[in-house]
Amino acid sequence: MVPPFHVETMKKLLFLVVAAMMATVTLTSCSKEDNNGVEVPAAKVYFQSWNQCDALTALKTYVEDVTNPQSANFIRVEDRIATFDMDGTFVGELYPTYFEYNMLEYRVLDDTTYRDRAPEDVRQAAQAIRDFVRTGKKLPDHFDMIHARAAAKAYAGMTVAEFDAYVKAYAALPANGFTGMTYAQSFYKPMLEVFDYLKDNGFTYYVVSGSDRAICRALVESIGIAPNRVIGMDVWYKSSNQGEVAGVNYTMSQAEYLVRTDSLIIKNLKTNKVLQISQEIGKVPVLSFGNSGGDSAMHNYCLSNKEHRTAAFMLIADDDARDHANRDKALALGEQWRANGYHVISMRDDFRTIYGDNVQKVDFTFNN
Repeated sequence: MVPPFHVETMKKLLFLVVAAMMATVTLTSCSKEDNNGVEVPAAKVYFQSWNQCDALTALKTYVEDVTNPQSANFIRVEDRIATFDMDGTFVGELYPTYFEYNMLEYRVLDDTTYRDRAPEDVRQAAQAIRDFVRTGKKLPDHFDMIHARAAAKAYAGMTVAEFDAYVKAYAALPANGFTGMTYAQSFYKPMLEVFDYLKDNGFTYYVVSGSDRAICRALVESIGIAPNRVIGMDVWYKSSNQGEVAGVNYTMSQAEYLVRTDSLIIKNLKTNKVLQISQEIGKVPVLSFGNSGGDSAMHNYCLSNKEHRTAAFMLIADDDARDHANRDKALALGEQWRANGYHVISMRDDFRTIYGDNVQKVDFTFNN
């Protein structure tokens, strides 16, 4: 009979042997040796949040073609430019409306540091948002411009740093209509994998959004997109002691800082996106990603590039189980986008997950 001590010792030795064998199997599955016996890393696995689908096949086929030096469609690294809309393309927008709309509603109607001094037109814009998200009342015509002008006024006087901090503080709140996620975390995981894939294949990508440029910068910082890769709605800035003197006649001192004004420069939608891309990037993109009619001009600009092979992709919000969506509307838009020559990404059919398995869609809740 083997003494108990020896039995326990043998069990421990057996455990260590098995563990060592498992480690060897793991290393073998993650790496391999070249012809000289040198261990090399295994190929990186992309698109783990995707189902196999036509849109993904189209993207991979395109990238493999244009990055192949032997291909007639080869594109040099410096010309591999991709543009991405933000809201609804790689950031959630249905909670229950755009992040910047929700934030303006909060700023004007709930923020005690501002609400009592909000101008009447700004208050009316914020109330229109509240009525829309809570009762379904139709927004006024041309509300994109009404909002843009109201937002310019609502944040006027903030420094660049103060506004960045304000956006991030609001983004840290729980995302309305979901559990397990803040606004700052509401990225579509499959689309983040597209960024990763394009970066590894030599593409430079830009965010081209109708939302305020500073809001976009604050949101995408966490996923590694640099501020100079963001194009959006803009307001005029001025130096803190500049007053009403024109910038061309004023010299800013080292002690001064920049503040936001209440003057809108541009609402970056539709053809304005094209104008901004041309002015700021200086090249016609070869890839374009969006989700709405506001992105069609940007897509068409990309597809008009006669020098290089191009492709454009539209997401449709057709998943009413994992996200807030109007499926019938989304499917109709999908047919329209296909007719326009765009590849269509179905959030329901093509995404294995949207925000992550720990995030659940719930009914909208309002605190006030």
